[in-house]
Amino acid sequence: MKKATWIGAALMLCALPGISQARDTTHYLDFASVVEEATQAGRLDGSVKFYLAGNQPAGKVTVVNPNITTSQKTNAFNKSDEVACRWVLQSALIRLQQAAKAAGANAVVNIASNYKNKEYKDAAKYECHAGALMAGVALKGQLANVQ
Repeated sequence: MKKATWIGAALMLCALPGISQARDTTHYLDFASVVEEATQAGRLDGSVKFYLAGNQPAGKVTVVNPNITTSQKTNAFNKSDEVACRWVLQSALIRLQQAAKAAGANAVVNIASNYKNKEYKDAAKYECHAGALMAGVALKGQLANVQ
């Protein structure tokens, strides 16, 4: 019995190198479609607008908080990378909406991806990292009132 346990433990240790070399695939995906999906599903209430850097609103912008960040992870197990990335972006947007409302702001502007503190700016896309078990999105931006 002890020999079987020892052999099982040895086999588990052999599998560890494969587990420790986790996948981290970078995706650049459409931002607006996720905002629309979250709004239609009622996860976002529409009271806060989201503007990626390079896609600023028309009208006067008054910055309330010049530095807001969020970093979210979600379970990606048994999901496609795109589905996991869409879900985790929605989580990040919900956090930003809560922060904006708490600050009396009606928009989050100048949004950039900031995964592992490496900034990615695009007027239409966000950056998401997906692995076998987790997907993550990190965003930074500014809370503002847009008139």
